[in-house]
Amino acid sequence: MEFMGANITALASLLKDEKEDESDDERLSTQNASIGPGSIGPPKKHEPNKADVGKRSGDTKDIWDAEAVTEGSEFEDIYDPRPEPEYDIIFKQAVSSEDMFLQMGRKTPATSSCEDLVVKIKLPGVKYADVELDVKDKFLDCRTPNHKLGLHLPHPVDSKNGRAKWDGDKEILTVTLKMTREYDFVNF
Repeated sequence: MEFMGANITALASLLKDEKEDESDDERLSTQNASIGPGSIGPPKKHEPNKADVGKRSGDTKDIWDAEAVTEGSEFEDIYDPRPEPEYDIIFKQAVSSEDMFLQMGRKTPATSSCEDLVVKIKLPGVKYADVELDVKDKFLDCRTPNHKLGLHLPHPVDSKNGRAKWDGDKEILTVTLKMTREYDFVNF
């Protein structure tokens, strides 16, 4: 047993740091001096400086990264004084008799089983000819002389194959868009 104790002591002396030769009093006073309000909590992550930002995005002259800009923000116009009209977002699914009565399908009442996204926009005092509608994959832009709606859609849609229907009596524009989600093959 003495032989093992000697080996451990020899190993400890080899691994001993030169700074550990200080007395316990000196070590405690230097440790307490380094503790302050900034040392409370988890260690801080390295925040990039302005010089690092350009290097990360491939040395471009952009003043921000593409990841920092939210999708659809290029369509927002904060200086437009027109009010936002009332609108409703409705999820729609095709339900067959097999789904209803035989319960053979994999459809559920959840929005993950819905194929279409329907946006109903109330536009009082507007004619059909005055409506400008632009649909992108994740953004819907509807403008009239009296209203402006910039809507970030909850799911990506097929912007090329949508339908818009104008109801002149109720003054409601109904936009139906097919959703294109990544995992739709699981739900259908």
